[in-house]
Amino acid sequence: MRAKGNGTPKVCVNNLLRLFRGEVPYERVKGLDPRIIDRPIVTADSELRQDADWLVDTYEPRAQITTITVTQDIAASGGISVSAEIQDREG
Repeated sequence: MRAKGNGTPKVCVNNLLRLFRGEVPYERVKGLDPRIIDRPIVTADSELRQDADWLVDTYEPRAQITTITVTQDIAASGGISVSAEIQDREG
């Protein structure tokens, strides 16, 4: 997390998509399911999109997801990267 400026919906969504379930004390459900991350991208794609959509809807009601992109990050040893474009619901 950043030292300042964590209050905007864009930054909050970014923080949420970087978390894995079990990382946040007292909020063990917050974050993406790490079991999905280890699967091949072809099978993980739809599940990650659903999980990311649920995560943002649940924990950041000020943002509405317009697009979720799941890509294989070759530079990170073949890991999976999840990103989202959002629209601010507050106007």
